[in-house]
Formats: sequence, structure tokens, C-alpha cells
Amino acid sequence: MKFKEEIKIGNRRIGAGQPVFIVAEISGNHNQSFSRAKKLVESACKIGVDAVKLQTYTADTLTIDCPEKWFKVKGNALWNGKTLYQLYKQAYTPWEWHPKLKKIADKYGVILFSTPFDETSVNFLVKMNVPAFKIASFEIGDIELLKKVADAKKPVIISRGMASQKELKSAVLTLKKHGAPEIAILHCVSSYPAKPEEMNLATITDIKKRFKVVTGLSDHTLGIATAITSVALGASIIEKHFTLKRSDGGPDSAFSLEPEELRNLVQSIRDAEKSVGEVKYGAGKKEAENTIFKRSLFAVESIKRGQELTRKNIRSIRPGHGLDPKHLAKILGKKAKKDIKRGTPLSWPLIHGKF
Repeated sequence: MKFKEEIKIGNRRIGAGQPVFIVAEISGNHNQSFSRAKKLVESACKIGVDAVKLQTYTADTLTIDCPEKWFKVKGNALWNGKTLYQLYKQAYTPWEWHPKLKKIADKYGVILFSTPFDETSVNFLVKMNVPAFKIASFEIGDIELLKKVADAKKPVIISRGMASQKELKSAVLTLKKHGAPEIAILHCVSSYPAKPEEMNLATITDIKKRFKVVTGLSDHTLGIATAITSVALGASIIEKHFTLKRSDGGPDSAFSLEPEELRNLVQSIRDAEKSVGEVKYGAGKKEAENTIFKRSLFAVESIKRGQELTRKNIRSIRPGHGLDPKHLAKILGKKAKKDIKRGTPLSWPLIHGKF
């Protein structure tokens, strides 16, 4: 299967050679306050992210209100003991907020898009004219949802999560078959928060090679080190949860970045992508200034025209402005074409013979 290794969301081209596309995930960190949601979007935009992402669902579109044990979260310290319905009732973003938040992002020239979780949310986002869709990792197996999203004919970003290669391939083929024009796959570990040793960032490189798509990272670790490292491995998209203040609480606050941390992430990613650069050997522009510290062949005594070049009057020394030291054996025993002053870098025109 062959897909584009570059996608376009809004006016942003994303892929190799392009700036990393940085996404601030708002999720449920608004704590059901529109004022806080507004501040989150404004803060992220001012910091310099490329996009803000929402999640579009209600508790009723995701699950049912049921106290049975099947519906209770277990083992996760953040949400342990809550039913799914209780969690999503707390975390969902009211749909009437979406257009208002998009208007704020538009004002800053920042893209706003969302993750839909059912047919009604896809329809709602299509009417909003979002420029892309995100597929959450736990929804990769929902073929009907994938078909509906693909039918919107917008770029789609998938979070891998716990999906196997087979499941991921099935999702990608379904999206492509039903009209998704461009697809990106984010490596993601569905652990909240995730530990660095769980991340296996080498998977980013494998996804790019195996699926021939734009790749990136949806990062649930604490801090910014993992996200920055992923840039060196070819991540073109970085998604990170964002909050105003972790101590304010919220369903995702424990693994979300605060404003200063997000600012550091953006700047560090920009520095990292400059550092990655392109494949290059030999001296760069600034490195050329350090030629003085390289070795080369110099006349260490004054040599008369016709005089033989010997180990006594020719040496490999610093700086590096003369012939490469590898030529020493080739020129020993040759004659000087002209007078050579002590301290002169050797060059071919100074030496008799064919080389």
C-alpha cells in the first residue's frame, strides 16, 4: 500500500522537511468551565502551537449509565472506581463550545480540529468545517466510525495505542478505501501517565518505513524529553495534553503540560528540528572557521627552487590550509618548483611532477 508521505491540514504542510506540527490537546482539562476552556485555547495559541485539539462526544454517545462492574475503571490511579459514564460526564467538552473555541483559534491563525467518537459527532464537526479528524487509539477497531470519518474527505491522524500491525493496517486501508485523502499515524502508548521505558520510540521509525506515511507521537509521558527525542526519530507531529495548572485537577491534568512547560516544548522542538537538519558530510559553514585546528603539509624550513622535499623541511602540522597529510609519501623526494618560504602551506603548483 502506498500513501503520501506528506499531508496538508489547513494551510500547513506536514512531513519530512517541514516544521514539526505541534498539537495542544485540551481534552477535559477545562473542568466544565467555558472561561477556562477559552483561556486554555488562548494560552496555547499565544505560546505558538500549530493546532489545538478537542474531543467530541458526550457520556451518552460513548457508553451507558450503568453501575455494573464491567463499566467501572480499575487499576488507573487517575480514574479508579469511577464508572465510564461518570468519567465522560466529567471530561466531555460541551458541543456548543466547539464553534466558539474554533473562532478563538482562527483569530490566532491556529488550526482547531477534533476527535469524533460516533456518527453524530462526525456530522457535527463536518458542519463546523474542521480541516482534519483524529482517530483515538481505542477507536481503531470501530470500522463504521472509520468509514464515516473517511467519507468526510479530510486528512486523518490516527493514534496507534495498543493496535497491532494487523489492526493498524486494517484501519488505514478502511480509511483509504472510503475516501480519506491523507493519513498520518502517531505512535502512542495507552498508559496514563506513560513511563519513558514504556515508550519504545523506535516504533516511529518503523511506522514510517512500514506504512509510508507521515508519523509522529501522541505523548502521555510527564515532561517534554520523550517528545523532543521523537523529533530526532522522524516525528512530524507531536501531540501533548495541556492544562493551565495541574493542581487545579481535571481528568487529564496529571499528565498534561502547564503553559511554561508547553512553551519550553515548542522552543525545544524548534531547536531539535534545526539540529536534525539533513544528511551532510564534510565541513559546514561555521566549521570551516576551525580549519586552523586541522593538520596539513607545510614547509617548516625555507626551501630553494629545485631543492628536494624531505621530512626535515616538510611536516604535517596545524593549521589545515595546506595539502592533506595523506599526500606526504607522494611528494617526498620531489623538487620545489619555486622558492618556498618557511611557514608556507604546500600546494600542487609549488611541486614538480605529475600527481
